[in-house]
Amino acid sequence: MPFAVYVLGLAVFAQGTSEFMLSGLVPGIAADLHVSIPAAGLLTSAFAIGMVIGAPSMTLLARRWPRRRALLAFLCVFVAVHVIGALTTSYALLLATRVVAALANAGFWAVALTTATALAPPAARARATSVVVGGVTVACVAGVPAGALLGEAWSWRAAFWAVALVSLPAIAAIAKAIPEERPSAGGARQELRALADGRLLLTLTVNALFQGATFCTFTYLAPLATNVTGLGSAWVPALLALFGVGSFVGVTLGGRIADRRPAALIAGGMASLTAGWAALALAAAHPAPAVALVFVQGMLAFGTGPALIARVLDQGAGAPTLAGGFATAAFNVGGTIGPWLGGTAIGAGLGYRSPVWVSALLMAGAIALLAGQASFFRARRAEPVMAGR
Repeated sequence: MPFAVYVLGLAVFAQGTSEFMLSGLVPGIAADLHVSIPAAGLLTSAFAIGMVIGAPSMTLLARRWPRRRALLAFLCVFVAVHVIGALTTSYALLLATRVVAALANAGFWAVALTTATALAPPAARARATSVVVGGVTVACVAGVPAGALLGEAWSWRAAFWAVALVSLPAIAAIAKAIPEERPSAGGARQELRALADGRLLLTLTVNALFQGATFCTFTYLAPLATNVTGLGSAWVPALLALFGVGSFVGVTLGGRIADRRPAALIAGGMASLTAGWAALALAAAHPAPAVALVFVQGMLAFGTGPALIARVLDQGAGAPTLAGGFATAAFNVGGTIGPWLGGTAIGAGLGYRSPVWVSALLMAGAIALLAGQASFFRARRAEPVMAGR
């Protein structure tokens, strides 16, 4: 695997830390800026919305830029707004920096996905996708807890400074390791027409449902653990880290399997995840199986997810620059609707198990969408034709 692909994973680690770390910093931000907890929580929503909007729009903006220039531009903007966020005393300005950071993050993600697959050998494209997505899993395991510890020890501003500092080595490495070449982009209308392909739209929808299921339960793991499983609050960081460790194991193993048998991995992973969410909902009151399932579900989710993203890039070969943007948008649409649906279920009085059932239902919906698509589950022997287009 080219070194440049791992450099992209490092940058995604810093950006993933920024995306998820606010969950542990909201009280400190609210107190420091003299706003309410819900107002501070809007910083997370602003980032999520910025990611969804930014993925296609930023990709369109940078579609003719050389890849290295695009990646450096997005990452430098990302660092700059974190410095501004760490210095500001204005809530409105901090909110604006979160939106701009999300736009830059979305643009970087989209370009990074297409760059990683372009740099990797044809037989290792799914593994290259896994390396990039793996940056998010490392952020969940190490970056987010570290951000929370910095916020606790000093202030939330220290966490923002840390994200900016961690991004600096990635800027230097990208400047050295990524070739300065322009993507082979056709016209914007031509690429948009290619993205209107029915199979691709189906895969994007499946991606959104899949990620929605993952983030629905992940978002509400803490109340599930303390109110249903009966674990003390001190166990919550360990449980979240366990999910992250499972995710890292899954993304490492899944990338290797996906390059050889992608259809089998996607079919088996989606079926296993559906059964696993249902099993977790049923066994949530019993600590041993609940804890084990948290690890297993993290492994399955991030072991299967990159293969679905790689499928989008394969099916979107006619839109080489925009496919990564729409894959990123689908990922973040899922990351937005999943927690919203889970919160709605809890708000309706269905209890803290309900988000896990929502995850199972979202996965069942994703499988139902694919049930009639026999071509989706063709053997790998049909895929070199697509990869070579």
